[in-house]
Amino acid sequence: MQLSHFDPALFLRDYWQKKPLLIRNPWGEWRNPLEPDELAGLACEEGVESRLITLGDDRLAMESGPLPETRFGQLGALPWTLLVQAVDHHVPQVAALIDPFRFVPNWRIDDVMVSYATDGGGVGAHFDQYDVFLVQGLGRRRWQVGALCDSTTPLLPHDDLRLLADFVPEQEWILEPGDILYVPPRIAHHGVAVGDDCMTYSIGFRAPSRAELVEHWSETLVDAMPDEDRYADPDLARQANPGEIAPAAIDRLHALVTEALADRAAFARWFGQYSSSPKYPDTDWRPEEPMEAGDVAAMLAEGAALCRNPASRFSFVRQGDGLLLFVDGECFDCAGDVAALVETLCAQDHVSVDPSDAGLALLAMLVNQGSLAFEEEV
Repeated sequence: MQLSHFDPALFLRDYWQKKPLLIRNPWGEWRNPLEPDELAGLACEEGVESRLITLGDDRLAMESGPLPETRFGQLGALPWTLLVQAVDHHVPQVAALIDPFRFVPNWRIDDVMVSYATDGGGVGAHFDQYDVFLVQGLGRRRWQVGALCDSTTPLLPHDDLRLLADFVPEQEWILEPGDILYVPPRIAHHGVAVGDDCMTYSIGFRAPSRAELVEHWSETLVDAMPDEDRYADPDLARQANPGEIAPAAIDRLHALVTEALADRAAFARWFGQYSSSPKYPDTDWRPEEPMEAGDVAAMLAEGAALCRNPASRFSFVRQGDGLLLFVDGECFDCAGDVAALVETLCAQDHVSVDPSDAGLALLAMLVNQGSLAFEEEV
């Protein structure tokens, strides 16, 4: 699935994290990959993150899933919206929507949220901290975009939703099936279904905050630090006023912190594991029976297709003559032909090479941790 008449290089230069862009149906022949009833079924399942947003008395209310199957029959004529996160983890046809946007690195991709709305349904005017491509799948939706927001932008009082107190639209479009609207981070936007059976696929991207990185990287370092790694001043000299924290002490204390944080190689290894960790770690994708390297080789020889689990995140960092592979929070040191295999794994959904013994051993490990599977098992 590719986007026709779309130039990724031009988009990245002129629009990415800069300004919204409306892309009228670039798919050629658009086919909605998921039926509304299937989406509702997912919202009823344990382990699937979902929300139901209803409009009544000019106020939005939110319920978290899993939802009872009877809930949808109780909604009546008032506008409502169903939101289901990470549908790409469960529906291969939805996961395929990410492929045309792979010009953005793998580690930046979050998931595909799918929404269904009745006439007038929406989630209110808001802004997000991440980039998003809004693909209209079924029906029509009116989108309005406004100004750039930040942490000082006034919000309405609401226990569950971050709604803008004063949204002023600057641009407006009605999206038809197959149309795409790109919205950069912190741009105010508001979408409302025009008619019933409105489905939108939100392909979202992650952007870790500085606070998040400092917090989690520091926690990892602290866990590995011995108790005797402390401040020391064997050359201490008497100072004029014992109440002063001297410049030399500040320099040493500051270095004690910053030198620990400044190990770039250690940070790269940590970030690869951190950013590839499963979004829903309680979900177990491992096979019922572990596979040996020979089992993998036999199935590949028979023509079985080995493909990535859509819930798994694959990325790598180059290191010397080899690279570090990160999958589902695990790190694998790879060199030689295994490194070449890893590059293929990270760039493509299917394994289409003849791996060496070392490559087969890696594939078996990835199968056994649920990151890869033969196609009929995914």
